[in-house]
Amino acid sequence: MNIKNEVLIRLYAIALVMIGISALITWRLYQLAVTDAEEWRKKGDSNFLKMVEVTPDRGNILASDGSLLATSLPYFDIYFDPKAEGMTDQVFYENLDSLAWLLSTYVDQQYTPGAYRDWLEKLRKAPDTTPGIRYVPIAKRLSYTQMLEIKKFPLFRLGRNKGGLIVEQTYNRQRPFKLLAQRTIGYVRGNDILPVGLEGSFNHVLGGEPGQRLMLRVPGDLYIPVTDLAEIEPRPGDDLVTTIDINIQDAAENALLKALKEHDADHGCAIVMEVKTGAIRAIANLGRTPEGNWWETFNYAIGERVEPGSVFKLASFMALLEDDHIEDFEQKIPIYGGRVKFYKDELVDAIPHGLDSMTIRQVFAQSSNVGTATLVQRYYGDTRRASAFVERLQQFGLHLPTGIEVGGEEPPYIKTPGDKKARWSGTTLPWMSIGYEVMLTPLQTLAFYNAVANNGRRMKPYLVERIERYGKPVRVFKPVMVESRIASRNTLERARELLEEVVRSGTARNINPALYSIAGKTGTTQLNYHKFRASAGIRYQATFCGFFPAKSPVYSCIVVISEPKRGGYHGAEAAAPVFREIADKCFALKPALHPPINRGERPVLAGHQLPYADAGLGDDLKKALQWLDMEAYLERQWPAYGVLTTRNDSLLVLPRPISDRVIPNVFGMGLKDALPILENSGCRVRIRGLGKVVAQSPPAGTPLNGRTLVTLTLN
Repeated sequence: MNIKNEVLIRLYAIALVMIGISALITWRLYQLAVTDAEEWRKKGDSNFLKMVEVTPDRGNILASDGSLLATSLPYFDIYFDPKAEGMTDQVFYENLDSLAWLLSTYVDQQYTPGAYRDWLEKLRKAPDTTPGIRYVPIAKRLSYTQMLEIKKFPLFRLGRNKGGLIVEQTYNRQRPFKLLAQRTIGYVRGNDILPVGLEGSFNHVLGGEPGQRLMLRVPGDLYIPVTDLAEIEPRPGDDLVTTIDINIQDAAENALLKALKEHDADHGCAIVMEVKTGAIRAIANLGRTPEGNWWETFNYAIGERVEPGSVFKLASFMALLEDDHIEDFEQKIPIYGGRVKFYKDELVDAIPHGLDSMTIRQVFAQSSNVGTATLVQRYYGDTRRASAFVERLQQFGLHLPTGIEVGGEEPPYIKTPGDKKARWSGTTLPWMSIGYEVMLTPLQTLAFYNAVANNGRRMKPYLVERIERYGKPVRVFKPVMVESRIASRNTLERARELLEEVVRSGTARNINPALYSIAGKTGTTQLNYHKFRASAGIRYQATFCGFFPAKSPVYSCIVVISEPKRGGYHGAEAAAPVFREIADKCFALKPALHPPINRGERPVLAGHQLPYADAGLGDDLKKALQWLDMEAYLERQWPAYGVLTTRNDSLLVLPRPISDRVIPNVFGMGLKDALPILENSGCRVRIRGLGKVVAQSPPAGTPLNGRTLVTLTLN
């Protein structure tokens, strides 16, 4: 092969390679321009435009009367886009001076109008690639009214495209009543923090549905809204109407706070529940912060499970009643001077008394640990019979959680003899009978007492009455009966009798009210008795649980004061007075708690209590007596004017004659009757005092002499 042919071959090879590369480039350009054009267009747009989620308006949480417990207040952030597409230099400079003056006057007074003018002009002249130039902050956290005023400013009033105004709405959750039921209302604070309370449990209801908004990427890797409106509008969250009664909640919070301060306690809670429905009308949780203040730091009512102490004795006595081990409350039982040993452990009564025996009624009313444990050990002492005791506790529902809507409820713990993990021992049963070696939350204890008050019907406690959308109910939560009867009618009646005796003559006699009745039980728990056998260092918890009025219960309530350090640590000293204060407020606020004054038989009144010497028109007396449903005796027929008098225990109507010759007798009459009688007789009248006529001068029967002046004394 000569040199010429070799060169030609190389040229042809290079040409073929170039033609192939050109064909590939042409084919790829065709794909990009025609075949894959739409896909690449979308990818290109995605680098500059994207849909961003728009947060909806969160629903309100309301009290039962419609008062706001939690609401979202809108706030507005104002931004300026000096490079807006529709903004011309002419429009910008025509409005620059007035806009600068208004911003200096109403937005930020630390800058002069001149400083604002220079700043705005600098923004306008800045390169388009300057980071953040399309999204310049003007003002933040403005109210709705303030935002509307700024939208009226020169240049800004031209809108997003021509005026460069960007308005972004945010929401801030507010609680108008501040501390009131704060922990129960709860919060939602992003994905990293566990939601709490009603806000967390009903987040799917309150949160609504987010919308979508088209955003444009600008220099600085920022996104600004393309328009003021969302492409897909968010749906606002629904409102939650709770069972909380603002007045009762306020009473519970204040009474609890006062007791915590007075007793220098660590924390406490109070719950008020409607007996018939299980609706929670108040739930207060207060704890001490590291700074020494008081705040709703934890939902102790639902989430703190502890040994309940002597309030558990009600369950022990009801088990004895159900199994017919107790018949006569006046039967005396030995209590060994208030000290008794079960195996190697000694059990003592909380308050030394030195008595060798008590009646069963006294054992409960005086909260004798020895008497209660002795009774339970006597009838359920071996393992087989201990199972029967635990079965009664389960019958009462004490092993079940309440199922309250808000999260964080600790399940109850009731030991069973057959459970190896329970570490059942010879001392377990006597200690269980007085509220140790079992664990309950305050709400679980209250649910049991509420069932006793409700004739055995165990109601599920609940906090939410209904869900509303634009003021109209979309879902209503009705009361739920968990168990129709937790015990026999006889057991329940006798249990209520014992609870009344506690307040009448027992450990809670210090809170026995005069105008209504309370039934309940005190409890004092040693929280760390396993660690400290001496009294020094032991921490206590004071409890009172009960219901009112005792005969026809409307509300049940529990008060727990944890670790009181002064002013007494027993349930009667620390917790019961709080219960009484809450009950007093409820009694004052709720007419339903007041028994009708006409209920029951009428008392036989003594003579001095009957109307006496009331005089007036006969028809008026007749109507008054008929309205009062009182009987009166007549000598003949109803007189034109009469006077009421008494004979033994009866009313008698006597006629009151009126003569035109002498001054009439108006004694006992009101001014409405006395004045026209005297004036019609031609007398002039002078009046002293208010009420009924108790004296007249000249006296009745004095002959009339022209325009006689008669002075009436009223009282």
